[in-house]
Amino acid sequence: MVRKPKTIPGPSRLSQILVQLTKEPRPRLAGLKSLHLTLAARNDHFGARHFVKEDLPRIRYANPEIEIQVNKTPKSLSDRWKPEMIIEFSEVDILVAAHLLYAWLACIADNGTKRTLSMEQKWSSTIFTELMDMTAGTWWAQWKKERIEAGLPIVEEPKPEQKKVPHLPSGTAFLLDPSRPKTGAAAVLP
Repeated sequence: MVRKPKTIPGPSRLSQILVQLTKEPRPRLAGLKSLHLTLAARNDHFGARHFVKEDLPRIRYANPEIEIQVNKTPKSLSDRWKPEMIIEFSEVDILVAAHLLYAWLACIADNGTKRTLSMEQKWSSTIFTELMDMTAGTWWAQWKKERIEAGLPIVEEPKPEQKKVPHLPSGTAFLLDPSRPKTGAAAVLP
C-alpha cells in the first residue's frame, strides 16, 4: 500500500509550463503565414536567443497554423552577420477578411509580402513588442493603451539573474581576506 504524502504537493511541471504558455498578452497573430529566424547558436545574439526560448513557444501555442523556422548557425568571432526575423504575411481571403475585419485591416497593406525585423542588440521583450506591433492588430493597440494608462510596462521585461554569493562561515571569510596580516611561515617567505 502506498503512503500518502504528509505535505501538499506543489504545482506540477506541466501546469507551470501551461501558465507560461497562456500568460497575457496572448500573441494572437492573425494574417501571418510564417516566421523565419536566423541567429547564432551560442556566444552572441543573446536577446534573440532569449526570445526563441521564452516567447516563441508562446507564439507557437497561440498560433499553431503559423510556420516557424529557426536557423541557429555557428558564428565565429570574425563573422559579422546580424540576427534577423523574416515575417511573411498570408494572402487574406475576402470571406476570411469579412469575419476577421481587424486582421484584414492590419494585413491589407502586407498581403503576401515579407518584412525583415532586425534583432541585433535588442532585449527579447523589445523583439516581442516590435513583432506584435507589426502583426497583432487592434487588440494589441488596446492592450498597450491599457497598460500605459495603468502605469505598467507593456510586456514584462526579463530580469537579470543575481549572482549567488556562497555563504561562508565567519572564520573562513577572515582566512580568505587578502588584506589580513601574514603570520607564521607565510610572513617569512617572500
